[in-house]
Amino acid sequence: MSGVSSLISITIFAQERMQVQSPDGHLTLTVFLKGDAPYYNLDLYGTTFLEDSPLGLSTSIGDFTQGLQMVSHDVQEVNETYQMSNAKFSNRKYEASMLTSKFANSTNDTLSITFKVSNNDVAFSYGIIPGNGQTNGIIKAESTGFNLPNDATVFLSPQALPMTGWQKSKPSYEENYLFDQPVGTPSEYGVGFTYPALFKLNEKGWLLISETGVDSGYVGSRLGEGSKDGLYTLDFPQMGENNGMGENHVGMALPGNTPWRTITLGTSLKPIVESTIAFDVVKPKYEPTTDYAPGRATWSWIVWQDGSINYEDQIEFIDLAASLNFEYVLIDNWWDQKIGRDRIEELVKYAGTKDVSILLWYNSNGYWNDAPQTPQDKMNTAPARNKEMAWMQKIGVKGIKVDFFGGDKQFTMGLYEEILTDANNYGLAVNFHGCTLPRGWQRMYPNFMTAEAVLASENLVFSQRAADLHSYKATILPFTRNAVGAMDFAPVFLNKKLSKDQVNGSIRKTTEAFELATSILYFSPIQHFGLTPNNLGEQPEFVLDFLKEVPSVWDETVFIDGEPGKYCVIARRKGDAWYVAGVNGEKESKTIKIGLPMLENLNLKQIYDQPNRSAALKTIEKAKTNAMKIKMLPEGGFIIVGTPK
Repeated sequence: MSGVSSLISITIFAQERMQVQSPDGHLTLTVFLKGDAPYYNLDLYGTTFLEDSPLGLSTSIGDFTQGLQMVSHDVQEVNETYQMSNAKFSNRKYEASMLTSKFANSTNDTLSITFKVSNNDVAFSYGIIPGNGQTNGIIKAESTGFNLPNDATVFLSPQALPMTGWQKSKPSYEENYLFDQPVGTPSEYGVGFTYPALFKLNEKGWLLISETGVDSGYVGSRLGEGSKDGLYTLDFPQMGENNGMGENHVGMALPGNTPWRTITLGTSLKPIVESTIAFDVVKPKYEPTTDYAPGRATWSWIVWQDGSINYEDQIEFIDLAASLNFEYVLIDNWWDQKIGRDRIEELVKYAGTKDVSILLWYNSNGYWNDAPQTPQDKMNTAPARNKEMAWMQKIGVKGIKVDFFGGDKQFTMGLYEEILTDANNYGLAVNFHGCTLPRGWQRMYPNFMTAEAVLASENLVFSQRAADLHSYKATILPFTRNAVGAMDFAPVFLNKKLSKDQVNGSIRKTTEAFELATSILYFSPIQHFGLTPNNLGEQPEFVLDFLKEVPSVWDETVFIDGEPGKYCVIARRKGDAWYVAGVNGEKESKTIKIGLPMLENLNLKQIYDQPNRSAALKTIEKAKTNAMKIKMLPEGGFIIVGTPK
């Protein structure tokens, strides 16, 4: 990873209102005092997307929500380039206008608010500078707000109550969505909503709110309940999270800065799908100790469940991974008891002969929920963690999946950071489950690969209702959860019934082209597939060929068309090859007309729906890629792969 940046600075002393525009001039931020309280608003193309919205912090050294005077402004131009090898893009040129406004309270303590405004994104962060030289303090709350127009509608996932759900392991960002409901619609549990938060602004466009740069120095925040006129304010974690351990406010060394609140806005959904703001405003916290390789993984647990955690079944899934040219196999919970450490070492050696690497599952906890799966007490303290990671490094394990965190407190954010940092010392990639939203972590922590933080594919196996809603929800996640970070949903199921015997289990309702398309639609640097060994003998060669070649990271991502709940089409590029994926979220056939200029002059292969819902392949030469008509069956999909001639 590398970056180049430049800044041009102009200082402007206090005035009542300060405006700054995006580099293209279309997005305008206004910061001002309303009375003696700080506010901001946002206009895009002259249309108000965020109305007057409050700013400020309540702290132990003073109140920065009112009683303030504007001191000065500093305006800078930001030009930065950087690269990432574990993202939906590889090279990024970030250009923004940066405004830092400073406000003083009656005791001459200073609140600075830094905004970075790019063409479709706004990020802002608070800084605190005590007037008396105090070196520490507590942030009790934020008055940060997002005031949506009254006629906006919401696509929001509710925050869960603490110590609820399976074995008291929530909150874990695994809830359903309010879909296109009026602002102010109450959340399911009455405690607000998780990020990212998507809003439709009637016919004006779309807006996505999230945050980035959260580490051990802060809490993970959420949106509180919205008012009927569209005001959503930021809330800190619930006190009961993590079994009541740890505070729900922030302890901070001073002077200090908060994480970044992010807003992505556009007249269409294109800026939201393509946004990189979660990574633009953060920096790597350490250098990688090795080259962490992205890739694809098989794992027995997702379909064959706990009974598959045995030596013989893991051999089958290692062989499956090798047959498909996959890089990894994940061995899930209970491996220490059902396989044992000595035989895990044998599996690592066997996988190595097949050019496959092993990932191991761990329970995060010793005491903050009732989840019984082992290994336990290996990741929650530094001595145990380092001993375990040294063992994994010695035998050749390449990564870990750590589960069941259940909170967003500063205490918990510190645990995430400690696991990542220690894992990097031993060359281990990290995947989190039962966890919080990753907030810029792909760039901040080079060995962070992916995280769940979504109602993921295990629910397709657990519940027929989840399987019935799969296609519908697949058209929501690209615009919400997956827009801001890697999402370990674990896609692509080709069994007609989701069980080992294929006699029992949930009935898959989606077509096979749909399932294959989700390997592109959903982004995760390590992509865990829902495939099973029997698929090798059941699927046509062109399906297996596609699975052998599909990347898990990308050089470029382009939103083509779609709308939540209806359909979604996304194109992604790896090297010279383009992969286009489309899915139909509705239970009726759909014919769409789309332009795909990136496919011009390429050799095209299309995988599409057949009437019997299996997949078929056709080769397209000299197609009119500016206006392609594609039919999808109910809950169907398609893939187009374009490669140079």
